[in-house]
Amino acid sequence: MVEMWQPAAPGKKVPWYIIALRAVAVAIALGALGVFFYFAFKLTLTPVQDNGQAGGNTDPGRSLRFYMDRPIKEAVLQVGGNLALLAPLGVLLPIVWTTLRGPIRLAIVATVLSLVIETVQGMLVVGRAFDIDDVILNVTGVVIAYLLLGRRLSRTVRGS
Repeated sequence: MVEMWQPAAPGKKVPWYIIALRAVAVAIALGALGVFFYFAFKLTLTPVQDNGQAGGNTDPGRSLRFYMDRPIKEAVLQVGGNLALLAPLGVLLPIVWTTLRGPIRLAIVATVLSLVIETVQGMLVVGRAFDIDDVILNVTGVVIAYLLLGRRLSRTVRGS
């Protein structure tokens, strides 16, 4: 008998109920991805009151050094928030699209998405600014989430 979440041996047919369970899991992940994008865009593209303090940063590490000189709570909130912001992509994308398995592929997708968000923030959103360190942290969060959970979960749900 085939284990519930294991792929069939070469030459053996996967039972219909396994295929159905995998389809349901992918549909759930796709729905979760939609909810994630809604909240991520709402969070990042909403104007904020900054009292004229928002300034762009294209110098990698500058914002990180600034945060390290701030109180620990503020530093953890800023750095941790940027690590966590796009991290769900490291889990959900490989489930929905198995072609996105792998840290390099996910890093490329996350980089493009984060650059788009930061560019829109810098050009169109009041009180927000482009920050390359946010891009670096966002991408790092996606890759860490993939390595910790996404790889295993994708293989479990979708098979090898």
